[in-house]
Amino acid sequence: MKAVILSISPETRIVDVSHEIEKFNIRMGAFVLASATPYFPRGSIHVAVVDPGVGTKRRPILVETNHAIYVGPDNGLLMLSAQKQGINHVYHITNRQFMLSRTSGTFHGRDIFAPTAANLAKGHAPVESGPEITDHVIPKFARPNFSRNLLTGEILHIDNFGNVVTNISVSELKKIGIKEGDMLNVKLKEDLLKLKFCRAYDESPPKQPLSLVGSHSFLEISINRGNAAKKFEIETGETVQISFS
Repeated sequence: MKAVILSISPETRIVDVSHEIEKFNIRMGAFVLASATPYFPRGSIHVAVVDPGVGTKRRPILVETNHAIYVGPDNGLLMLSAQKQGINHVYHITNRQFMLSRTSGTFHGRDIFAPTAANLAKGHAPVESGPEITDHVIPKFARPNFSRNLLTGEILHIDNFGNVVTNISVSELKKIGIKEGDMLNVKLKEDLLKLKFCRAYDESPPKQPLSLVGSHSFLEISINRGNAAKKFEIETGETVQISFS
């Protein structure tokens, strides 16, 4: 992919975010992408590939936001990050000039996504990539549900400390008026918890649970100097409900 980009646009600066995404794990890829992209300069082009549907009717897409451009498969991978930045347009990549002359059914990262990004870096406009679409895939993990004072989301990620990272962002918390120091009612599986909404982990006594917005700007359920995922037997993809006490 890098060779393709540099062959088309030699002056392009390529920055690797991660090659450690678990195979086929779209949710994990979406989380890592959403964690990193806010810190790139405006106008950056992000190529992301976690693509178990490669070679099928799954469309290759380009997403233009207020801050950046995303290129990748239409399987929800790009949406968590793109929605946070405000989506302006989504295009189905069909322009053969944005692809290698020969495209395989197993490596669209090299044959479609990399050359599309390179052509954008050379100055081609996103609209040249293909027709605009509005029926792009928005996965469940990219859209928490809000009803009155109840937020229903899911677990996006569990980090090496056992912190349970949800898909509920700061903007969603503001909808129900949550501020630091408040007490949250949290339902994890069969556990009903009353957790203080903190600014830092150490605002809670050691080995005690808490909630906070972590460095990735998503709500976390944590245990100060402990492992919340093990304590509450939580895995990624499970549901979490938050209400204001």
